[in-house]
Amino acid sequence: MHSFPTHILFPALTPKPVCFPLFSGKVAAGFPSPADDYVEKTLDLNELLVQKPAATFFVRAEGESMLGAGIHPNDILVVDRSIEPVPGKIVICALNGELTVKRLERKNEHWQLQAENPNYPDIVIFDALDLVIWGVVTTVIHPL
Repeated sequence: MHSFPTHILFPALTPKPVCFPLFSGKVAAGFPSPADDYVEKTLDLNELLVQKPAATFFVRAEGESMLGAGIHPNDILVVDRSIEPVPGKIVICALNGELTVKRLERKNEHWQLQAENPNYPDIVIFDALDLVIWGVVTTVIHPL
């Protein structure tokens, strides 16, 4: 069994709520609209980002192979180990002992780990590779 590297963080099994105001109005990304002056409710970030605390971990991305999927260097990825890794999902894998993030795809009867940047090759999965899929990325936390 593989042990997790030290740069992977796990949430508390029973996390304390981290609540922030959630305004009921939406922010226009086109033309401005009048803002509502009241808070609809509070938003718990644990509830928003972590569906299953016992199966969730966080990892920081590095490299530029997933830019097309909106994953940039130093983004934090929320990963759920309980979600089935099916074609089209972005997964965290240990590939020959090194962690990587790629999109899982099936093409021409072959499984592959697909980069989301044309400057990086896709990785065709074959029996000689030591591959363990650790989980499915559910959220990308991307600072501006």
